[in-house]
This record gives sequence, structure tokens and C-alpha cells, in this order.
Amino acid sequence: MIGPLLRMATTTVGARSMRAAAAEVATRASLGVAAGLGGIAALFCFSTAGLTLLERRLDPAEAWAVLGAVYGVAGGALYFATIRRRRG
Repeated sequence: MIGPLLRMATTTVGARSMRAAAAEVATRASLGVAAGLGGIAALFCFSTAGLTLLERRLDPAEAWAVLGAVYGVAGGALYFATIRRRRG
């Protein structure tokens, strides 16, 4: 008689913890998506502002080249940071 009651209680506790875990995963996923969208918006604004300022001083092709070089250096730095993290 006690066995089925204990089983029902553990099932209820297990279901509650699974719901809490699912809610936490959903929250983390939505925060990750929001952070990604914020990063994309910031990157777009930074690129537009930088390109506008550079085009006032340089030829448009030179401004694009400078902006591409900046992103190339940033990408290379992130690549090497990722490799170092994987090895370490």
C-alpha cells in the first residue's frame, strides 16, 4: 500500500523538476536569441557609423576595405581564441 503512494509522489516530484528544467531551457534559449539579435543590431549600427565616417575621409572602396580589414582582424582574433580554448 505504501509502495504505490511513494511511486506516485516521486513521479509528481520528477514531473515538477522536468517542468522547471524545461522552463529554464526555454528562458536560456530566448535570452540567447535576444542577445544574438542585439549583437547583430549593434554590429550593423557600428558598421554603418564607421563606414559613414570613413567615406567622408576616403574613397568609398577604401572605406569598405578598411572596414573589411577590421572585421578580418576581429575574426582572426576570435578564431585563435577559440583554438586556444579548445587546446587548453
